Amino acid sequence: MTGGNTKILLIGFGNPARADDGLGPALAEEIESKNIPDVTVETDYQLTIEDSTQVAQHDIVIFADASVNCAEPFTFQIVEGKQTDNFSTHSVEPAEVMALAENLFKSKAKGYILGIRGYEFEQFEEKLTKKAKINLQKAAGFLENLLKTKNFNKIEQTAACS
Repeated sequence: MTGGNTKILLIGFGNPARADDGLGPALAEEIESKNIPDVTVETDYQLTIEDSTQVAQHDIVIFADASVNCAEPFTFQIVEGKQTDNFSTHSVEPAEVMALAENLFKSKAKGYILGIRGYEFEQFEEKLTKKAKINLQKAAGFLENLLKTKNFNKIEQTAACS
């Protein structure tokens, strides 16, 4: 999917009060400051079932979160809707949000997850580590370019980027 009036939703989630867990919201804040046309930016502590309503109103959704074990500096992968047997409204994964949007609202949105490598998640402090800030800047540069060009076809062929 490329070009034109493609409506894109970026959801940055995580807890900024737990050090690098705030990478998702920090990325969302960075991208929002760019005012990229046709891009809606949201932040939250965690995904909820209500996010499926917004997903259904967009062509593409990107979930951005910190990761404790992804490749440095970040990964970018396709995420498809998947229902699970152990569903909880307190812990909803991107694949579950996509499945809800598909099943409840007949959404055809394409989903991606951007995992930014973090290192410290046990500190109760609103401060990203030095290495996480570097990863954040690399992820923000990648995502800004992708959102401006809307060249998602290339991403679908490679399936992952770090």
